[in-house]
Formats: sequence, structure tokens, C-alpha cells
Amino acid sequence: MTALSILLSRLSLWFSAFGLVSMTVIIGWQVIGRYLLASAPAWAEQAALFLMLWFILFAAAAGVREGFHIRLSLMQDSLSEPRRRFLAIVCHAVVGAFGLAMTYGGGQLVIETWQHMIPTLGLPRGLGYVPLAIAGLLIAFFALEHILAERSDRKVEPLWS
Repeated sequence: MTALSILLSRLSLWFSAFGLVSMTVIIGWQVIGRYLLASAPAWAEQAALFLMLWFILFAAAAGVREGFHIRLSLMQDSLSEPRRRFLAIVCHAVVGAFGLAMTYGGGQLVIETWQHMIPTLGLPRGLGYVPLAIAGLLIAFFALEHILAERSDRKVEPLWS
């Protein structure tokens, strides 16, 4: 499970980095088109927004595994080890439940909006919401890895350790 988790996290981060670079290039092209060529491409803004959904959600999923998401640990750190571990498991279970809800809700959103087209891109609007479902599943998977690690008294090692 750990090897698969590391692979999925690494792929999510690479995909997010590629999306961020792509969005930066598109926005740069839009600025050049608007201010230097006096003709901005109509598709640039929608393409950047489309990519933003993808790379932010995959980075957020990787953040659950890697532990670079926002969290408050003051109470958890002040507890005895058995209580700290129990609270950590509960917190990861809540995050996992959120991921499953995100998967379900994202899947419903994809289904409901698939027939609507993004005019300037010619792509189904539902395609922009696919990362909600995938990232939710990844979040649930990474939360499960953390739960299993806590139960066996070990830590999930981040990619950069």
C-alpha cells in the first residue's frame, strides 16, 4: 500500500506542477495577446480556470498524504500517546469521509454537467469536475494509509524525507 501511495502522491504532485506551469504559460500568452498584439485568445481564461481545478485538487490530495495541509495540532500534541493516536485516527477518518463525500458529490456533478459544453474550449463542463471525484478518492486512500500507520505505531513518511 505504501508503494502505491508514494506513486500516487508523486504523480499527483507532478501533474499539479505541470498544470501550474501550463496555466502560467496560458496566462502569459493571454497577457501578450491582449497588450502587445491587441488580440487576446478567447480560450485562454477558460483554459486557465479549467486547469486550475485540476492542479489544485490533485495538489490538495497529495497534501493529505504528505502532511502539508493546514492543521492544528496543539491539543493532539498535549495528549498522552494512546489518546493522541486515537485522536489522530479520528481526524484521519474525518478526512477520509470528506474524501469519499467529495468523490460522490464530484461524480454527481460530473454526470449532471457533462452535457454542458465550455463554449471557448469545446469541452464538456463535466470534464472540469472530474478531479473532484478523483482527488476525493485519493484523499480517502491517503487518509486510510495514515489510519493504518497510526494503528501499527508508525508514521507515513513524506516523499522528501
